[in-house]
Amino acid sequence: MKLLTPFKLGHIELKNRMVMAAMTRSRSFSDGMATDLMAEYYAQRASAGLILSEAINISADAVGSPFTPGLYTAAQVESWKKVTDAVHAQGGVIFAQLWHTGRVAHSVDRNGALPVAPSAIKIEGMQHFTSRGAKDFEIPREMTAADIRQTIDDYVQAAKNAIAAGFDGVELHAANGYLPQQFLSDSANLRTDEYGGSIENKARFTLDVMRALIGAVGGGKVGIKISPLHPYAGIAFDDPSATYTYLINELNKLDFAFVELMKRSPMFPLLPHYPADDEIERFGKLVKHTLIAGTAYTRDTGEAELEKGIADLIAYGSAFLANPDLPRRFELGTELNTPDRATMFGGGEHGYTDYPVL
Repeated sequence: MKLLTPFKLGHIELKNRMVMAAMTRSRSFSDGMATDLMAEYYAQRASAGLILSEAINISADAVGSPFTPGLYTAAQVESWKKVTDAVHAQGGVIFAQLWHTGRVAHSVDRNGALPVAPSAIKIEGMQHFTSRGAKDFEIPREMTAADIRQTIDDYVQAAKNAIAAGFDGVELHAANGYLPQQFLSDSANLRTDEYGGSIENKARFTLDVMRALIGAVGGGKVGIKISPLHPYAGIAFDDPSATYTYLINELNKLDFAFVELMKRSPMFPLLPHYPADDEIERFGKLVKHTLIAGTAYTRDTGEAELEKGIADLIAYGSAFLANPDLPRRFELGTELNTPDRATMFGGGEHGYTDYPVL
């Protein structure tokens, strides 16, 4: 079974081709600290070839949701060491996913400060989960040139902090409607400066951040997650193929570890003008780096994806959430635990560290 074969990710040896996808679980302290329970959770899943951590806020300004962890204070960095130590003790590899939520946020969890975004455009048609219940989104504050420079610096510092905390690398979260994708999109970016207008300008922020991360910690310790056709949080493109063909071609000029390509979630309908063909076929073939394919794969469909020869690794989300020993279960062909959706976000050990293993 190809899923269970080793893979060399740059200089890092992965025990198999199964990646634990980043999943927000909202079990951090309110101060963004990693907990002992989080260390146990990740260590339980260290049989994955690669663990991508839950999204981690790069700064106080990046925070969008309650009880999500950070990597911007000395105490937060120190708190993550118990997580990375626990994973490494089990022979695992773990990258930190770097997160800035942009407009996917609310002031109630930001000490009253409005969210920031490329343009002052509110997300319509959905509400945001906050510490005070579901709330309508607010009109974000448009970022200034100085804000953009500071945010890139924040990504760099968070990456350095991640390495100091023991992570094996970092992944830029440029998917799912968060800040880098807001800059990329036509629906969230109406800027007229060097970060808006043309596809080249809209891609500038993501590429600037990637270059900065590579310069800060080395390309072998950097990856990026993209989701070209996933319309979460009001993200829309006039021509997604043109945007992501340009972005991928520019990323191909940079030396870094991997691209994680997230397919559109079946829960979200395809926008009428979007291409209906498979994202791995359309966009994955363009990627010259190691390619991680993700979204709703099973044992069989993941194996089939690898056999196509486009993707190198397969990301599993809720399957790893509910099955800490997922590679073992795939090896034996045994039944999987079913994820408990009621305990996915927030709470304690129930639905987090108490899923049974073989």
